[in-house]
Amino acid sequence: MTENEVYVTEQGLEDMKKELEYLKMEKRPAVIQALKEARALGDLSENAEYDAARNEQSDVENRIVTLEKQIENAIVIKNIGKDEVGVGNTVEIEYVEDGEKEKYTIVGIKEADPFENKISNESPIAKAILGAKLGDVRAVSSPNGEYQVKIIGIE
Repeated sequence: MTENEVYVTEQGLEDMKKELEYLKMEKRPAVIQALKEARALGDLSENAEYDAARNEQSDVENRIVTLEKQIENAIVIKNIGKDEVGVGNTVEIEYVEDGEKEKYTIVGIKEADPFENKISNESPIAKAILGAKLGDVRAVSSPNGEYQVKIIGIE
């Protein structure tokens, strides 16, 4: 993976495109209108509404540029095999020390959401298990030390 590549699922790419369209078609025009209204209030040096609108405009434009770059550099995860752990797979692991089991879906960093058990391919667990096969035991390095996980399912 090069610095600019962004691994995403088809759904993740679709979500980025929808957000970009919303920002360009709805949010940007609304911010421009808010700027016009704030300018009409007079002295811009002491106009809090104008400052807030300018800050929001900056945020919107920065997000548009970021999304455009991500979409341009997106690598859609396809043809996910089930014989080896890769980006896009849902993997069930067992923590060797205590027998606890967890399921994670490995996604690109832009789609990672720990609350939905979607972990980045750059996370310590994902780095450790990428390329592993069913039954493999891998060591995971973490800030709290190293631990072992066993691959018990690949979807």
